[in-house]
Amino acid sequence: MNFEQINLHLEAYKEHDQILDAAKYLIHSFELEHENFAGFGFREELSPTSMLLTAEGELGGPQKVMIPRNLFDFDLNLVLNMVAHEMLHVRQKAPGQVVEDKNEREFQAYSEMLFHKVFPQVPEVSDFHKKFFGNKALEYYKRMGEGSELQQKYATEKTEVEHLINSLS
Repeated sequence: MNFEQINLHLEAYKEHDQILDAAKYLIHSFELEHENFAGFGFREELSPTSMLLTAEGELGGPQKVMIPRNLFDFDLNLVLNMVAHEMLHVRQKAPGQVVEDKNEREFQAYSEMLFHKVFPQVPEVSDFHKKFFGNKALEYYKRMGEGSELQQKYATEKTEVEHLINSLS
């Protein structure tokens, strides 16, 4: 993957205020597309230093990923991981593949940001962000309920997340 070339394309899109087209280019370039994806839309920017993306739509229905206009003002690796997180939600909410429990969906998505098992072409983020995403994964794991079936289902992945966080400390 030629990041220099991708950055040049993204800069050209930004120059022409084609943020939604830039996002489409990104998911195509990194093979993040899915048939349950209903496109991108804009959401409010939180601040110049933070971003929030969401996958919106009914469970079992098409999902629209909402992005801030300043999305491409951030580090490309971080943006890619954030977009991949939402594109995993698009898959999790697809007909016939619905992951009902929000805590399970979020645990899977934050784990994906660390290990890239679904989207191996997505690059790693900084150790700072790995710790942040790992702790978010553990937070959602905890919300599954102590000793619950869901926790048992993800016990191995939880251990992997803990090992990764500890290796970064």
